[in-house]
Formats: sequence, C-alpha cells, structure tokens
Amino acid sequence: MELAHSLLLNEDALAQITEAKRPVFIFEWLRFLDKVLVAANKVDVKEKQKKLVEQLTGLISSAPGPPTRKLLAKNLATLYSIGDTFTVFQTLDKCNDIIKSKDDTPAYLPTKLAAVACVGAFYEKMGRMLGSSFPDTINNLLKALKSAESQGRGEILLSLQKVLSGLGGAAASCHRDIYKNARSLLTDRSMAVRCAVAKCLLELQNEAVFMWTTELENMATLCFKALEGSNYGVRVAVAKLLGTVMATALMPKQAAVMRQNVKRATLEEVLELMATGFLRGGSGFLKSGGEMLKGGASVSREVRVGVTQAYVVFVTTLGGQWLERNFATFLSHVLDLVSHPRATQTHVEAVYSRRCVSFMLRATLGGLLGEKAQIAAGKEICQAISKQMRAVEAVVNDMSGENKAGAADVSASQHVMVCALKELGSLVQSLSATASPLIQEPSIGLLETVTSVLLHPSMAARLAAAWCLRCVAVALPYQLTPLLDRCAERINNLKSSPEAVSGYSFAMAALLGGVHQCPLGIPHSKGKLVVSIAEDLLRTAAQNSRLSLQRTQAGWLLLGALMTLGPSLVRYHLPKMLLLWRNVFPRSQKELEAEKARGDSFTWQVTLEGRAGALCAMRSFVAHCPELLTEDVIRRLMTPIECAMTMMSHVPAIIKVHGAHLKASAAMVRLRLYDILALLPPKTYEGKEIKKEFKQVLQPNSASGSGALEHDPSSIYLRVPVGEAIPGPLPLGVSVIDASVALFGVVFPHVSFKHRLQMLDHFAECIKQAKGVRQQAVQLNIFTAVLSALKGLAENKSTLGPEEVRKSALALVMGALDNPNPILRCAAGEALGRMAQVVGEATFIARMAQTSFDKLKSARDVVSRTGHSLALGCLHRYVGGIGSGQHLKTSVSILLALAQDGSSHEVQTWALHSLALIVDSSGPMYRGYVEPTLSLVLTLLLTVPPSHTEVHQCLGRCLGALITTVGPELQGNGATISTIRSSCLVGCAIMQDHSDSLVQAAAISCLQQLHMFAPRHVNLSSLVPCLCVHLCSSHLLLRRAAVACLRQLAQREAAEVCEYAMSLAKKAGDSKDSTAISECQHQQRIMETGLEGVLFGMLDRETDRKLCSDIHDTLGHMLSSLAVEKLSHWLKLCKDVLAATTDVGGAVAFEVEKDEEDSEKKDEMDDDTMFTGLGEDDKSKPSVAPRWVTRVFAADCLCRIILLCENADKAHFDLAAARSAQAKNPKGDLLVLHLSDLIRMAFMAATDHSNQLRMAGLQALEDIIKKFASVPEPEFPGHVILEQYQANVGAALRPAFSPDTPSDITAKACQVCSTWIGSGVVSDLNDLRRVHNLLVSSLDKVQAGKGSSSQLYSESATTMEKLAVLKAWAEVYVVAMKIKKEAESKPVKLARSGDEDEDDEDLGADVLPPDSLISLVQPELPSLSRLWLAVLRDYALLTLPAEFSSQLPPDGGAFYTPETIDTARLHYRSSWAPVLHAVALWLSSTGFGAGEDKDDAPSKVAAANTKTGEESIKDRMHLILGVSIEFLCFPRPEEPIEHVMSCLQALCTLLEAPSAKTHIAEDQLLAVELLNVLHRLLLTRDPPAVQLQVTAVVQETIRAAQDHLQRLRSNDEGEKECVPSLGEGGASGELVPGKSLVFAAMELLVFILVRHLPQLNTRVKESPSHAALRPRRLPDDGARLVANAVTILAELPSLCTPAGSMTILPTVLFLITGVLRETAVKTADGSVPAPVSAALQGIKTILTSPLARVDAMETQWTGLVRSSLASVLENAQPDESRPDMDDISMLTAITLFLLSASSELVGVAVLQKGCMERYRSALTSADPSVQARCYQLLLSVFQHSSRALSTPYIHALAPLMVEKLKAAERRRPATAAELQAVQEGVRVLENLVCMGEEQNRVQLLALLVPTLISYLLDENAVSSATSVSKALHDFALQNLMRIGPLYPAAFKVVIGAAPELKTCLESAVRANQASSKAKAAARQATPTVQATPTIKLKTSFF
Repeated sequence: MELAHSLLLNEDALAQITEAKRPVFIFEWLRFLDKVLVAANKVDVKEKQKKLVEQLTGLISSAPGPPTRKLLAKNLATLYSIGDTFTVFQTLDKCNDIIKSKDDTPAYLPTKLAAVACVGAFYEKMGRMLGSSFPDTINNLLKALKSAESQGRGEILLSLQKVLSGLGGAAASCHRDIYKNARSLLTDRSMAVRCAVAKCLLELQNEAVFMWTTELENMATLCFKALEGSNYGVRVAVAKLLGTVMATALMPKQAAVMRQNVKRATLEEVLELMATGFLRGGSGFLKSGGEMLKGGASVSREVRVGVTQAYVVFVTTLGGQWLERNFATFLSHVLDLVSHPRATQTHVEAVYSRRCVSFMLRATLGGLLGEKAQIAAGKEICQAISKQMRAVEAVVNDMSGENKAGAADVSASQHVMVCALKELGSLVQSLSATASPLIQEPSIGLLETVTSVLLHPSMAARLAAAWCLRCVAVALPYQLTPLLDRCAERINNLKSSPEAVSGYSFAMAALLGGVHQCPLGIPHSKGKLVVSIAEDLLRTAAQNSRLSLQRTQAGWLLLGALMTLGPSLVRYHLPKMLLLWRNVFPRSQKELEAEKARGDSFTWQVTLEGRAGALCAMRSFVAHCPELLTEDVIRRLMTPIECAMTMMSHVPAIIKVHGAHLKASAAMVRLRLYDILALLPPKTYEGKEIKKEFKQVLQPNSASGSGALEHDPSSIYLRVPVGEAIPGPLPLGVSVIDASVALFGVVFPHVSFKHRLQMLDHFAECIKQAKGVRQQAVQLNIFTAVLSALKGLAENKSTLGPEEVRKSALALVMGALDNPNPILRCAAGEALGRMAQVVGEATFIARMAQTSFDKLKSARDVVSRTGHSLALGCLHRYVGGIGSGQHLKTSVSILLALAQDGSSHEVQTWALHSLALIVDSSGPMYRGYVEPTLSLVLTLLLTVPPSHTEVHQCLGRCLGALITTVGPELQGNGATISTIRSSCLVGCAIMQDHSDSLVQAAAISCLQQLHMFAPRHVNLSSLVPCLCVHLCSSHLLLRRAAVACLRQLAQREAAEVCEYAMSLAKKAGDSKDSTAISECQHQQRIMETGLEGVLFGMLDRETDRKLCSDIHDTLGHMLSSLAVEKLSHWLKLCKDVLAATTDVGGAVAFEVEKDEEDSEKKDEMDDDTMFTGLGEDDKSKPSVAPRWVTRVFAADCLCRIILLCENADKAHFDLAAARSAQAKNPKGDLLVLHLSDLIRMAFMAATDHSNQLRMAGLQALEDIIKKFASVPEPEFPGHVILEQYQANVGAALRPAFSPDTPSDITAKACQVCSTWIGSGVVSDLNDLRRVHNLLVSSLDKVQAGKGSSSQLYSESATTMEKLAVLKAWAEVYVVAMKIKKEAESKPVKLARSGDEDEDDEDLGADVLPPDSLISLVQPELPSLSRLWLAVLRDYALLTLPAEFSSQLPPDGGAFYTPETIDTARLHYRSSWAPVLHAVALWLSSTGFGAGEDKDDAPSKVAAANTKTGEESIKDRMHLILGVSIEFLCFPRPEEPIEHVMSCLQALCTLLEAPSAKTHIAEDQLLAVELLNVLHRLLLTRDPPAVQLQVTAVVQETIRAAQDHLQRLRSNDEGEKECVPSLGEGGASGELVPGKSLVFAAMELLVFILVRHLPQLNTRVKESPSHAALRPRRLPDDGARLVANAVTILAELPSLCTPAGSMTILPTVLFLITGVLRETAVKTADGSVPAPVSAALQGIKTILTSPLARVDAMETQWTGLVRSSLASVLENAQPDESRPDMDDISMLTAITLFLLSASSELVGVAVLQKGCMERYRSALTSADPSVQARCYQLLLSVFQHSSRALSTPYIHALAPLMVEKLKAAERRRPATAAELQAVQEGVRVLENLVCMGEEQNRVQLLALLVPTLISYLLDENAVSSATSVSKALHDFALQNLMRIGPLYPAAFKVVIGAAPELKTCLESAVRANQASSKAKAAARQATPTVQATPTIKLKTSFF
C-alpha cells in the first residue's frame, strides 16, 4: 500500500500486483491524492498536471466502482481548480461523449457513471468558470436520463444537483427543463432514484422561484405520491424537500425575491396543502376506480409518516422564533388534523394519527423553544384543551338530542385531547420545577383544565388527562399530595357519575404510579385513604347497575396502583387484600358450576371485569412487592389463580349463551392471568391446565405502532419502559398473544416431555389448517412461542427432550426456512440455532449443518438460499466457536461464495449477516479466515452500488467483527498485519463516504474499535473533524456513534481532540466553500467555545438517554484532563451555561413589531425590512438558552473542577501564592483568583427555580466554603478572603428555608449553614446572626412536633429535614466548644509565644470573645440536648438487628414513623455522628446534664431525684457507649472518616467527665470491650488522625481505671496499713485475656508500636530475610502516636497488684527501651522527638512507682531494673551502623536509672563500668551540646543523696573534667554551644567545691580558680576578642567575684600562692569597673542629645 502514496500513479507497482488487488491499490492512491493535492505546492502540481490528467482520465474508462469514481471525480476537479484550466474543456467533452455513447452493456455502465460523476464534480467545484458550456451539458445529462437504468438515473440526478449548486442562479434558463424531467421520477420504482430526485429538486428550489409559487400545489402532490410505498431514506429526503419548499413559500429567500416580484403564500394556504397529504395522501388518481367509489380508502402509513416529518422540517426551517410567534396557529392546525374524520376512520388508524401529531408537537416544541417559550406554549395548549372541553360539555349537557353532529364531535375531540394532554404532560415533565409558573398562574388554570378532562365521555381522553397529572406531579412533587386529596374528594362527592368514578380513579392511579419518581414520597396516610376508597367502590358496585362496571374497574385499578408504593406501605394492607382477592372468585368447583347457570350478560360482564381487575392488582403486587412474597402468601394467592384457570375453560360456553360482547372482558381476564403466572415461580403451579390454554391462543393479530393508553388502563401506574416517554400498551388481542407467548416460554421447561410433544404436534396441525394470510399470522405466533420456549430451556439449562419431541420441533422449524415471509425465515433460523444450543449434541448439530450445506449447494432460488444461510449463522452463534468449530471451514467458504452473488442483493445481505454472526461467535478460531473475508469485504465495498444500503450495512458489521477478531494484534508491524490494518482503514474510509447514515455510523464504530486496538494508526486529524460534522447530523444514529467515538477518544487524548476540532472550525472559517461544515450550525460554536461548548449545547437539544450520558462522559474526560490548565475557559463555559437567563421575551416583542411593519409595506417590499426581518433567524446563534438539566450538569462540573484543582496544586487555594505566580507568568491560571465567579455561580444555581439545580448549587457552595475557609487575605492580615462574600452566602441560603421548599433542599441548606458557621470565616457576631437565625427558625419547626397539619411529603422526608437541622446544630455546637476550649487554654500559650505567627487571629481589632459562638448556641441548648438524646435513642433502636424488631416501639420514634422505618434508617445513618459528639460534649460540660432535671420538674421529691439522676447518667452513658461501640465494631467501608472521628472524639469527651469515668471503671468488662473494638478499628482504618484519637480514648479509659483504683485504695488505707493488694493480677499475677483491661490495652498498644516500629518485633529480627533497619525519623503523626502509646504503657503497671505488675513489667520495659533505641535519632534543631521524651518519662514513672517499696517483689524488681539498664547501655554503645544516634537521650535514660533506682544499682560493678564508659565518651564527644548535657547530668549524679552511688563516679570522672576545662584556655570556645559546655563544666566544679569537706577545699579551689583566671583576657585583648571569648571572660570574672566572698580564707590561700594570678585578676576587675562607670555616664547623658547621635553614627560609619 505504501507504494500507492505518490503524486503520480505508480504504474510499475500497479502492473506487478494481482488483478484482484488493483482496484484497492488505485483507490488508495486516489485517497492519498485527495489529501496531498490541497496541501501540495502549486508549482509541483502544474509540472505534473498533464501526466496526472492523463492518468485520471484513463481511469474513467477502466470501469471504476462507486467509491472510486466519486474520489476520481473529486480529484480531477480539485486538480483543475488548483492547476491550469486549459484542458478542462477537452476533458469535459470527453466525458460528455462517454455519456452520449450508445453502448448499453452492463460492462460499460461503470465508465458512463464515472463520466457523469466527473461532470458533476467539475461544475460543483468550478461553477461559473466553466462559462456557457452548461446548457449542452445539462441537455446531455437529461437526454441520458430518459434512457438510463436505475443506477444511472440516480447518478445523473446527483450530478445535476452538483451542477445546479455550482452554477447557482446562473443556470436559470435550464431550471424548467430539469424540473420537468426530474419530477416524474419522484415516483420511480427504485427508492434510491426517488432519494436522488428529492435531493436534486431540493437544490433546484434554492433558485427556481416557480417551485414555491406557481408549482407549489403540484410539488406537494408529487411529494405525497413519492411517499407511497416509500422506505425510510425516501421519507427523510422527500420530507426535507416538501418541508423546505413550504417554508420557502412562506418566507422566500431574499436573493430570489429581489429578482422577481413574487406573491408570498400565506400560512393558512401552506398548512392547508400539507394537511391534504396527511388526510388524503397522494390524492388517489393512481388508485383504481373501484376504491375511489368506495370513497374511504385510508391513507397509507408511509405517506402519513412522511408528511409528519415534513411538518417538522417545515417548522425547523422557519426556526424557533417563528414557532414562538405562530404557535397558536400551528397548534390549532395540528390538532385539527387529528380531529378530522379521515384521520380516524378506524381505531388503529386513529391511534396512529395521534402518534404522528404527538411527534410533530414534541419534535418542534421540545427542541426549538427555550424554557420561557415552552411555558407560553403550555398556556396555548391549556386554552386549546379548555376550548375543546367546553364544546364537549355543551354536547353532553344537551339532553334534547337536537345536536346530532355533536356526538361525532365528541368522539373526534377525544383524539385532540389525547394529543394535547400528552404534549402538555411531556412539556411539564421536561421543564420539571421550572414549570411552576405554568402551574401556579391562576389565569391559565392548568390543573383545573386538566382535571376537567377527567369527566370527558371518552376513556382515552380521561386516561390522557390522568397521565398529564402524573407528569405534573413528577415535575413538581409538592403538587402530588394535594392532587391526590382533590381526586379522592371528587370521587367521594361524585360517586354517582360513571365518568367521574372512572376519570378520578384513573388520575389517582396515575399519581400513585408517579410516586416512585418523587424521592420525597407521599404521607403514609394516603395509602390508607386509597384503600378505603377502593374498598368502598368495590362494596357499592352491586348497588347501582348503572355504575357497577365503572366502580369495579376503578376499585381494582386503585388497589393495583397502591401496590407500586412498595412493600413498606403494602405490608399494612396485605391481609385485607388477600381477603378481597379470595372473595372475588368462587371458593370451590361446586360454586363454579353453580355460577355458570346463573346471571345475565351484564352481571357476567361485571364479574369478568372484576376478576380481571383482581388478577391485575395481584400482578402489580407480585411485581412491586417481591419482599412480601412468602410461601404462605403465594399459597393464598394460588387459590384464586387456580380458580381463574378453571373458569377460563368455561368461558367459551358462557360467551355462546350471553353474546359475543363478553369476548373482550374474557380476553382481559386471560391477559391478566398470563401476566401473573409469568411472574410467579413455575414451581407453584406445575400444572396440566395451562396446556389447554395455549391451544386457544394462537389467533392471527398484528398491530405495530398502535400502542395507546386506553388498551390497558393499568399501564397508567406501571413504570414506563426505558426510552419511552409515555406507556403505549398494544391492543388487547395482541397483548393476550404476547402474554401467552411469554408464559409459554416460562412454562415449557417445566412441562413433561409428553405434554411438550402434544403441544408441538398441535402447533403443526394449526399451521396445516390455516389458509392464506391467516396461515402466516398463525405461523408467526407459533414461532414466537417456540422461540420463547427454547430460550426458556436455554436459560434453565435443561434439554429439549427425547427424539420424538426433537423431531416434531425440527419439522416445524425446517418447514419455515423456505417460507417466502422473511420474518418467518428469521424466526426459523433463530429457532434452529436455539435448538442446537438446547440439544447440545455434536451429531445433531452436524446433521443440521449438513442439511443447510446441501440445500445451499443445490438451491437456486433466493428464498431457500437466504433462509439456510441465516440458519448457518445462527447455528454458529448459539453453539459457540468450540461446538461448531469443525463446520467453520465449510460454512465460511459457502457464505463467501454466496456473498459474491451480484445477481441478488438479498442473498448477499443475508449471507454477509450470517458471516458477521459467525465471525463474532468464533472469536480467535476465525483468525485463519480473516484475510480472504477482508478482501471480499473490500471488493464488495468497492463494487456494490451505494443504493443497496443493506449490503453495505452488513459489510460494516462484518468489518467490525473482523477487527474484533484480530484485536490487539493490529498494533503489530509484520507485513500481514500491516496489510490487514490498511485494508480495515480503507474499508472504513469507503464507508465514511457513503450516503447512508447507518453505513457512516458503522464506519465510525469500526474506526473506534481500531483506535482501541491500535491507537497510533488511527489518524485523529481527519477523524475528529469528521465526527464534529456528524454532531449536527439529523440522524440520531450518527450523532450517537459520533459521540460514543468522541467519548473513547477523549479518555486518552482529550487535548488533541479539542485542538483538531478547533482547527476544523478555523479551516471552515477561512475557506467559505467547504459545504460540509458551513451547513453545520456548530461551526460558529466551535470557534467560540471549542468542542466542549458544542457538546454543552447538544445537551439542550438531545433527548436520547444514551446519547446524553455519553456526552456527559465525554465532557467529564475532557474536564479531568484539561480543566486545570485551561481553568478560565472551563469556568467561563460553566458560567455561561449557569447564567443563561431564560428571558427570550425581550427580543420577541421587538420582532413582532417589525413583522407588523412588514405587512404595511408589503406593496413596496422594502429591502431593508426584508433583510432584517429574515436575517434574525441566524442559525449560528445557539437557538435555545441552556435548559435546567444542562445547568445542573454545569454545576456538577464546577464541583469537579474545584476537586481537580485541589489535587493539582496547593497554590490554587492560596491568594498570596497565586498573585505572585501570576506576576511571574501572566498566562498562569489559579482557582483562587476566580473565587468571585465561583461564588456567583454557586449563588445563581442555589437560587434557581429548578430543585435539582438548587441542590447542585448548595453542594457547590459547601465545597467552596470548605476549600477556601482558611485562605488568608494577604492585604488584611488576620482576615480570610471569604469574609467579603458573607452577604452572598446568606442570600443563597435564605430561600432554602422558606416554608414551601422541599425537605431535601432544606436539609442540604442546613448542612451548608453549619459548614459556614463552623468554618470560622465570619468573626462578627452580628454578621453570623443572619445565617444563625435561619437555623433557629428551622429548630422551631422541629420542635413543633410530628404531626404538622399540611404535610405534602412522606414522613421520611420530615425525618430527613429534622435530622438535618439537628445535625447542623450539633456541628455548630462542636465547633463552638472547640473554640471555647482553645480560648481557655490560650493565656498559657500567650505567655510563652509572645507575638509569633500562631496568634495571628488575635491581631484583628474585632477579636471574638472566646465564648462568642457558644453564646449563640447557649439559649437553644436545653431543647437541643433533649432532641439530640432523642435522635440517639431512635438511632440505637434502628440499628438493632432484625431479630429484635419486636422490641421496636410500635408507634415509631421521636422522628420517624414505623411505616417509613426503612427510609428513615438512611437519614439517621447520615446524621448520628455529629449529634453523638455534641451530646458527649454537652454531657461532659454539664456534668451529665445535672442542671436540666431541676428546670424540668421543680416539684420532684429530692430523694427520688438522686436515684433518677444516677439512673439517667447510667442510661445516657449506656446509650452513647452502645451507639459508639456498635458503630466502631463494624464501620461500613463507605462510612465517611468524619463519622469515625466524631465517634472517637465523643468517647474521648465523654470519658473526661468524672461521672463517666466512674461508670466505665466500675464495669470493667465494658472497658475491655471498648478497647477490643478500638483495636479492631486500628486494624481497619489507617488515617493517622483516627489512630491518634483512638490512643486518646484509650488514655482516658486507663485514667478512669486509675482514678477508680486510687479511690478504692484510699478507702482501704484507712482500715489497715498494708501492701496495696488491689488491682489486676491478684496474688498470682495472672491476667485473663478478655476480662483484663490491662491485657486489652497492651494488645492494642503493642499493635500500634509494632506497626510504626516494626524493628521492635523480635520475630522480625530473627527471620532470615531481615535486613537491619536503621532507626529513622518517624513522621510527625507517627511520632505522636508512638509517644502516646508509650505514655499509656508506662501507666499500666499502676493498674495491677504487685504480682500483676511483675507479669507485665518485663514486656513494658522491653518495649519502652526498644522505642528509645529506635527513635533516639539526632534532629536538626536539637529538639527531642516526642517518642523519646515519652519513653524517658515512662522510665521515670515506672522507676519511681510504689512497687519498688514492696518487699515481696524485691528480688524480681531489682533484677528487672538491672537488666533494663543493661539493655539501655547496650543500645547506647557507639555503633557505626547508627551514626546519627542521639547520645543525649541515651545518657538521660542512664542518668534516670541512676537517680531513680539508686538502691538497686549500687555496687553492681558491671553496670557501673558501663555507665562510666558512656559518660566518658560523652565528655570527650566532638559535639559541644553533648558535652554540655553530659555535665548537667553528671551534676545531678554527683549531687545524689546516696554517697554510695555518687562517690565512684566523682572519683572516676572529675579528673577528666578538670582536664577538659583546662584545655579550654588554649582552645578558647568559638561557638555559643562550646561556651555553654565550658560554663556547664565550671558549674559542676563549683558544686564539687561546695560539696567537699572544709579541709579539702583549698585543693579543690586550686583546681577551679586558676582555670577560671586563665579564661580572663588582658585589657588590650578585650576590645579585639570575639563575642564568645568576651562572654567567657565575663563569665569567669563574675564567678571569681562570687567565689571570693564565699570561701574567703581558702581563696586567699590559692591567690596568694601564685602572684601572676593575682595581677591578672586585679587588672580585669579594674577594667570592669571602668567600663561599668562609662555605661552609667552614657545612660545619664542620652536624654540631652536625642536625634543627632543616631544620625552621626550612621553617617560617620566609614
């Protein structure tokens, strides 16, 4: 293929390849040329032009295939338009000659067609440059048109279209000729030709004025005729032509009008013309006379659908604003269509017409109008309905019967009503909450109007009105309850009117069916209301024969609808329902027999209707309440069902007796029976009765497209199937068959083989007996049943049965494979495949395959070849690749041969379809056949005429399947793989150029798969623009495919996709002639907002669910990869969508005036108004403001952008950093700079009409507050940037608290309130009050109690709202208490930290008093605490496991009712945690609510009060502990971490309260359980915050136990002075796991320590794989955790008896010394790590514990202490593997041992030696700080009270110290640290002097004094010495001056002994005195001269 990529055709390469591959090679070259010509250098092209033209014209006569000729023509035209045009006329003549040629052989045809294509391309590209040659060309083409066959006709017409488009108005002289020749072909046999004519005429009407003036009527008639017997493609093309012509007639194009003064058609004329088509079709001249005489031949469906399409095109062409102005006219016209008797001759036809009209309204209203205009349209529809209703009422009330015509009007009006109400419903539903003005405005009276239709005499109208009400209720849920109440009231008041009973019950049923779409539901009492009404109706049915039918139907309908409310509500009414069901049917056989004899036709009708209703309610129950279907209930349901089955066998006899009008009611019973049987498990009715049923069923019937609500009223409350807007059940006869077929499939697998055989034989018999058309219908029904049965067998994994059953089935199937009806052939093929799957035996499969092989080899007729080829495909599909592998080769070879059969396109289609099935099912086994199949696919793509779209569609399917088969191999670089890949790409390119939308969609999905497997090889630069063009295609399929493909591309390469889309738009902007895109209204949008903007725009127009969800995903992918870099672009997009005002009103008013001007100036036809009046419908403007759904999506995008920024870079949330970043890089874009936009968007969304948008807006607001609350404002220190937006936040929240706001929004708003108050943004109480008052008002609502009078929503909605309020208060209270606590601990901090950063918040002048926030909460606390405790009690009850459900209070809890318990659980689950925390805070701060009892009941007797006080403490304690432990035992993974934190903080707070401490300490098992649960929590939850909080709880628990022991011990002490025998471990020291608190705590703490310091675990060390880990610095959180754990560990021994503590001490000491070893690491700033200080503190706690004084334990204790010190010493050994060990900490530990446990350590030589070693190495350490610390520690050892301990150390270490200090004279200290070391050493010496006895003092001073004097500097050196040296000098001097007076005698002796010391000292003292005098003088002198010296200093510095 690479050889094809050259400017000139590589003829050598072409000659070398095989004949078969040449077309592909040529096509590939043309494709290359197409890309390269445009980009190439003009000079190069001109050089080679001659040769190129030769090559290309040569190709014309080489019989090219359709795609090749298209490209060839395009390239030739491009070549001439780029290069020289000398030879263009020669080429043109050559083509014309070929066209004139008389050669009519099929072989010459492709050449002719290629010439035709070239002519078209030339004129299209060069147009008027070709000058006056066009008349000849056109005549030539028209001549050829007369004699051409269909393919030629199509091609010529398309060429003519191109000629016309190229020449524009210049070709006017030929317009009439073309029109005359073309119009007759509109009714051509070939559909492709009809399409081509339509396109050609569409082009013509741009310029040919006569088409939409004089010829307008003829055009219309022609189009109607063209629609007769048309297919989809023709309907689309003709509808486009007709619609556009009509629109042009109404509003002509300026250019054409300027030339000829034309009379414009009026709107009435145009609509009248269109209506003829809808009502009379092709006006019937073609039909035979006989039909004309009958008069009533109905219009064919094709024509009606085509005209419907044309109406839509007509309105769309005129545009949204036109529709807005003329909506009233359009509506009345469209509704007149459906009321016309000709549109409703039969019921089925009427239903079909209604669907057409509904489509017209939906397609125009739904897509073209914005929300404001839709509301206006809604008003118009309301008026139309009320006008109709007034007319109907006039007829109904006119009793005299004079108005005969009236009755016909009433029946016609029902259809108008149905259409209007359906559209009104759809309109309101799509507007959702935005429709509220439409509902609320009294002048419209929408609800009154719609409810009035409930009394319409026709059932269809009543049902439509009910449906409309359901839509209103779903859109505006606050209307649901009032509407139900109103209907209930009317039913009760108007019981005597049959219409009222029927209509209002329909409405109630519809409303109940809509409840599941309203998350807030309806009050539970409404269920009771419905049951009572229904019971009443059923009870009174027999009283009045005029009403009995309606009442029966209504009663059962209501009960059926009630079932949709689900098990929680139905549970209460089930017993009553079972009773009602039992009573409808006779109890026994006897009663049944007796019944048959009784009654007349009317009572039978009522009875049958009643039973059908009862069965229908049962079906609804089974479908909607599966949870209630216990075995017992099923058994009780079976009684009536079995009875119904028996009754059905009597029905034929009853119908014979009482007349055929009972047939419908009987059929209804049968339908209901089948429906419920299909839902119940077949085990329940394994029966014989069913078989008889099926035999009666298989009657012929068909009714496609005639779904209507009146066929089955029960569908009004059922769920609507996905993808349908309105339920449309099929007519009864059809439904019964469908239901029986479905049931047959369910039952067949459970029937015995004998019965199966009987049924299959019976089927064969039925088919034999039926004749003609009926036979086809019976066969179809039977086949569907058999297929359904086989499918059932396959799903149940059971087999078909023995040989005779198989034979019978096979005979049925094989007979149909040759049936002329294609649907039957399909069914037979499917059945064959399914049978093979169910039988599953290789021999059977082989036999079936062989039959088809033989048949295909011999057969020549189309029917059997298609049937058997499909059979092969189905066999492979259902048996799978492995089961059918051995037949693969034969099947493939046969199908490939059939696919090449050019004589029959039908055979090709079926063969290719089967081939695709085989490729799909064979998977990798097909790999060997890929190449031949691919080359066949390519050949066919290049040769099959494009008009055979089915073949091309199947080729697309094959190509897709082949790509999947090759799969990821496609990335490879081997020769074969490259060939396969390029073949696939060529195939895709051919299909992309095809005219059919399905084929284009297939091409896109193939490319999408290629991109998945081999992304590098798919050229996005050409694919993306192509997809962008498809985005505005009129075909839904194409748009779907394009978006699905974009979605996949955006996942990987979002940035590239967006760039390519922009480049496409720019190109289109540069070159105006690229038609493909300039048609596309998105082009402008891409330029402005990029592809993402276009997709946002599509969301407003598209209604298809899948498409919208794909657009959401695509935008999501783009957002996540692009939003952070292009922040302002994306924020602007969201903002534009959100800020879209729906004010279309202004523009409209202004244009209407202009319209009036037009009419005045009609005569002179002023140019200006022409241009302005029409120019305004500019397509490039987005036609509609974004709808609410899109805006909700934009708000969600906003939240996602904030989240993405958070993960990207912290500078997004730091104003100072953002500003500096922007200064450096002005293009840089950070979120914080857009804060005002974010707030504005959130505000707009939060205050919208639409509830969904308000939710999204509040969510965004909450996110913004959370993320930006702590961002400081650089310009005003101490303030944050959100402060300036407090007004916006307040204003956004206020509307959410208005009384009519739905609960879910109020709940969300409460959440935002608490976030705002708690965020600490606002510091002024008065500002906070605004938001705070909102919460106060809602708290009042909560306190108002349960039964608020006007309840609109279900109780669970109230629960949600109340809990949200209490949760918000709890969060505020928690924050307030936190602030208060910090404020109380502040003063301490202030003293220490002076004015460092951390006190920034104190700098503001308006500092809050510490308890400010508390002062807001305080007044509400008494009531809040009560409500919070109630919430916790409810929650505790609701979390009980199911087996305790009997313990729940029967009338619900404080905030939930027993009926809504399931939904309430969810609300409690989301709000209990903050409440728990708040309650704990409140309890611990008020001493367990000590104050509250007194306020409540002052009259209580004091004695009783104390007991209840104790008990209430206990109850509350248990409540909180219970809730917490229950939750912490098993927190669900999806529970937010905040809940876990709240729970732990609550426990911690609680245990701080003394009463709680006593409680948990007294019940030790409780504490143990708590610790075990916490241990488990540590195992599952990682965040450090959680783990730290756990240690805090453990600490409090241990403290509580300690305090308790302390109290017990102090009580004991008084009685007898003895050893403390209290505590764990008793005398034996044994700790029992599970009962011992100490054991539980140890378990938990060891887990923490080993988790963070795995080296502590000895097992790790011993394992062979262990590499010695160097101690490392723990992260801060880890360090705090370990420190906490160590602290608690050290406390544990105090909980034990002496024996018990001896049990744990070894472990404790081991762990603590281990922690010391692992964490004693030097830090940069010399600080001590938290774990180290905790370990040292822990060692001290243990060594000083009273245990040391217990005699019994002495030896053990001493051993422990000594071994611990030994291990510390060992760890302190200097070790090269630990260079950064912290010596100071180790020394401190050693010193602690020496000081605290001196008695145990005296005289242990080994340890003493070790300790001295450590001190020695520290004294000689290179680090002065270590020396300094060592001197300090030694001082404490030297000063120890036990001389036995200190003396050896003094003797050993003092000499070394003196030496070190002497050395400082020569090496004076250079740094502050070294100076400190010397100073500390001197202090030790001084202390030694002090400790020495009097007689040794002289010797000691003789060491000290000379050393100090040696530190003094002489007078001259002082000035030049460093500051450290000076400091040493001063220090020495001060010490000498202090020592002198202390020991005068000894001092004199020492000084006297050495005179040089004396002189040195004296001079230093003198110098010192002089300097101090000078200082004093300076002090006195300064005040006199103030300013000058400083200046002098500065200036005279040099």
